[in-house]
Amino acid sequence: QVQVVESGGGFVQTGASLRLSCIASGSTFNKYALAWYRQAPGKERESVAAISWSGRNTYYSDSGKGRFTVSRENAKNTVYLQMNSLKLEDTAVYYCAVKTEDPLGGLYAYTSEYDYWGQGTQVTVSS
Repeated sequence: QVQVVESGGGFVQTGASLRLSCIASGSTFNKYALAWYRQAPGKERESVAAISWSGRNTYYSDSGKGRFTVSRENAKNTVYLQMNSLKLEDTAVYYCAVKTEDPLGGLYAYTSEYDYWGQGTQVTVSS
């Protein structure tokens, strides 16, 4: 059983920056594929970013491309999402997703490919 805990959300103004963190338990974190998703009220959960266990491969959805950066520190069992130039439409609950023991070090695009999810952290952007 893997425990996943996100943090770093909060209330910010448009144009501000925020860094989300996610800690996932386990001794094989360096083999976890990881992703960030978000869900706004009344909308379906959508992909934000993904990162392979090597950190060499990353993916960004159109909504965050050029503004968001995903990174990881395997020694700390932590993945980050740096969010810059925040917009009103970035308001959502942000979730960390984990795929354990990824044999390929690849990227995974769909929610069904991930094994564990965190409880989410709320990001609210206002003007």
